[in-house]
Amino acid sequence: MPLLEIENLEVGFDTEAGFLHAVDGVSLEIQEGKTLGLVGESGCGKSVTASSILRLVPDPPGKIMGGSIRFAGMDILAMPREELPKIRGKDVAMIFQDPMTSLNPVFTIGKQLGEVLRLRFGMDRKAARARSVEMLATVGIPDPEDRIRSYPHELSGGMKQRVMIGMALLCKPKLLIADEPTTALDVTIQAQILHLIRELQRETGASVLFITHDMGVIAQMCDDVAVMYAGRVVEQGTVADIFERSLHPYTRGLLASVLRRGARRKADLPTIEGVVPSLFDPPDGCRFADRCWKRKGLPPGEQKRCYDEDPVLRPFRGGRVACHFPVDGIENGAGT
Repeated sequence: MPLLEIENLEVGFDTEAGFLHAVDGVSLEIQEGKTLGLVGESGCGKSVTASSILRLVPDPPGKIMGGSIRFAGMDILAMPREELPKIRGKDVAMIFQDPMTSLNPVFTIGKQLGEVLRLRFGMDRKAARARSVEMLATVGIPDPEDRIRSYPHELSGGMKQRVMIGMALLCKPKLLIADEPTTALDVTIQAQILHLIRELQRETGASVLFITHDMGVIAQMCDDVAVMYAGRVVEQGTVADIFERSLHPYTRGLLASVLRRGARRKADLPTIEGVVPSLFDPPDGCRFADRCWKRKGLPPGEQKRCYDEDPVLRPFRGGRVACHFPVDGIENGAGT
């Protein structure tokens, strides 16, 4: 049994412009000790999917409308709300994109770490402080005895993110959700944070859901990959499958847009033309059809199918793909 299994998740938001269907029928699973990368461009539903696992979608305006989320056999969506704190932070922990909005600016780092330990394990103040110092050292904070007295604004971005990782790991969770944890950091600090997460995962045996828009990070961090587009998963497979034998034209486009060694400049990279369809009124057929370089080379009758018939996620050559005409052979995402 997978540690986490999501089936046909649907999440929407009531807005002034109408109802936004942010996540539409997403299904994922994560095995114990493995890392699943959830990749896609901004606005595709990655973070909403992650927030739904801990039922952190604000209601209103958000609403989980259907599907199931099972963690270690428990249906999270069926749990009474008062039971949720038993798994939040303890069994499932989350590292958010921006640590400055997750850390309380008026309390010291030590107080915030200590509060987690006192609430979860009933530690006294002295024991909680000692454990907090130990965790700061584990995540690579220099002079942890002094830094534990610091306020968030006194730390660099990288150090704040290390504190968030330490806070997430204090309770030794079975599942760690990392929601673009390196987005606001420079390249050197990004590499350090990614290395830290990998090492801590090896030590704890935790499963990881790693959310990013960076295919290079996916290659470094993950065992399996799910590619999202416009609220849906369009392809799933192992890292090797996705990078060597990707099937969906959108996935090929993402891979073609990765800056590789030897490239002269970012301006030389191919791009995916067009825009993501509106999730207020998504199209009836394939949501990628308007932008799809593969569709443009098909006969008119087959192109019509792309616009009229909604593709389902189905097994294909060892992976899963939601495409009527999966990419074959050496075709590439630049459309050439």
